Amino acid sequence: MAEAASATPAGRRVARDERTPSQIFLREFRRNRGAVVGTVLFAILILMVLFAPYVTRFDPIEPNYGVRFSPPTAEHWFGTDRNGRDIYTRVVYGGRISLLVGVVAVAIGSILGTVLGLVSGFYGGLVDNAVMRFMDFVLAMPGILLAITIVFALGPSLVNVMIAVGFSTMPQYARVVRASVLSAKQLPYVEAARAAGAGDGVVMGRHILPNVFAPVLVLATLGLGSAVLSVAALSFLGLGAAPPTPEWGLLISDGRGVLRRSWWVATFPGLAIMVTVLAVNLIGDGLRDALDPRLRGQV
Repeated sequence: MAEAASATPAGRRVARDERTPSQIFLREFRRNRGAVVGTVLFAILILMVLFAPYVTRFDPIEPNYGVRFSPPTAEHWFGTDRNGRDIYTRVVYGGRISLLVGVVAVAIGSILGTVLGLVSGFYGGLVDNAVMRFMDFVLAMPGILLAITIVFALGPSLVNVMIAVGFSTMPQYARVVRASVLSAKQLPYVEAARAAGAGDGVVMGRHILPNVFAPVLVLATLGLGSAVLSVAALSFLGLGAAPPTPEWGLLISDGRGVLRRSWWVATFPGLAIMVTVLAVNLIGDGLRDALDPRLRGQV
């Protein structure tokens, strides 16, 4: 009995040690109930956005003045706006634009920030000082104010909104990547690669970059919610999408003037933004906990 008892924990330890990193990640991620809920919510949002023509019955742009400012009914679940357009339809189609612009903005910021942080941390010295002082200059202005300034300079459009939001978030990625590179470049396998004659590009791309991917992924996931909010804020101010484009921030702006008598015009687009940001933040928290051994109780 004693041998069986002693063998069982050992067997469990071996089984646990034989798990791949992907299996460990999936196990830890599934244990986080908030992350699972966020994943389900975000998956539903993505499916609704992708299959918008199949989950809606009305045209998102064509007006129908016979049902102007209709409250939520069985026919129009979220009511209608000043032009008789179905709010539910416009919210679903608006998700296509808001989520796409948010994802592209995050991609711009993460790619630029990762490249600059990688170069800064790897080379150090004058390069590090120049890059970090530039990051400090960008961080000196609030993100949304910097984005507004960039859009004003480039001109109001969704493309310029993506560039502005991405550029304003770039310093966050640069700082995180730089900190990771400073520690990773001192590891033995990096020194071995240098001793084997690998060039700087190979060392950074093949040996260091994979080690900074996890924190960038977590930061990008959490940053998607902020990017969606920033895009909506710029469109709300009239700097993003132009009417009659169904975009969440623009839909809220349209309902601002009639909020007291027709609350549904602005409320449901606002709820869509809230649910999206909540889902993305829950996923980001789950990714952070699952990818960081210190947060899941491992050494």
